[in-house]
Amino acid sequence: MSSLAFSIAGLVVGTAVGATGVGGGSLMTPILIMFYGVSPSLAVGTDLLYASISKSFGTWLHNKNQSVDWKIVGWQTLGSLPAALLTLVFIEHFGKSNSLDSLIKLVLSVAIVTTATFTLFQGQVLAWARRRRGDGPLNTTEPRHQRLLTVLSGVLIGAVVTISSVGAGVIGMMLLLLLYPKHRPVSIVGSDLAHAVLITAIAGAGHARLGSVDYSMLFYLLLGAIPGIWIGSRIGFKLPPERLKTAIAMLLILVGSISLYKSLQTSSAAIVTEAQARQPAKAVAAQPTTLAAPPPVSAH
Repeated sequence: MSSLAFSIAGLVVGTAVGATGVGGGSLMTPILIMFYGVSPSLAVGTDLLYASISKSFGTWLHNKNQSVDWKIVGWQTLGSLPAALLTLVFIEHFGKSNSLDSLIKLVLSVAIVTTATFTLFQGQVLAWARRRRGDGPLNTTEPRHQRLLTVLSGVLIGAVVTISSVGAGVIGMMLLLLLYPKHRPVSIVGSDLAHAVLITAIAGAGHARLGSVDYSMLFYLLLGAIPGIWIGSRIGFKLPPERLKTAIAMLLILVGSISLYKSLQTSSAAIVTEAQARQPAKAVAAQPTTLAAPPPVSAH
């Protein structure tokens, strides 16, 4: 695959992210796998570092504007860090195999559909979160329960992101909106972005240690993404962002559903093949063993 092709992918994803804010992982990883023929493990590992680097500038801006709640980031990291490390151990145990690729595709497909669904209903979730800011019966979460749920949300994000590179953005933000309805939306976005940079960097470094990062591909993806984000931000100012976001979310649901169907089909075929391969071995093992007759004794 030529370097220009990867730069074009970075440009397309960067433009979409700049215009709509939809997470890059839910776009980049399926593009690399489905259209560029990159192996799932290599696509995930490379995209994790890509996401960490490309989102760092946004985190810096939010931190400069004091729109990052580092306590929330810390509680999430308390769950996501061990979850990411355990998931990396799990991936290393699998090794580079068809089973691992099938698992990555399955988790990736579910994560894409979930991310796209949350994106479609983001407005409704925001409205519901605003209603919870009052003193109504829904707003009764105790601080200790809030912290525990934040840690658990980190566990979920850490595991899903490490194995699929998807979920640190949209899914993480939706969970925080539900857990912290009294926080300013911009603070939720900044905190989620800071945690996403941290967890994708850790997971990406783990994938790099396992040899599932293509640094040349990473460079050319970033080469296209940087101007793409700038172009996308300009497009977002001129076109209705909600319509763009809805169109991309619908496309992601379609892509994720097709990928999920193919993953389930492949997994079912693999299970049947493995079962058929084991049957002859069981049949041989079940056959009764017969003792050989002793040689005849000659009479002298």
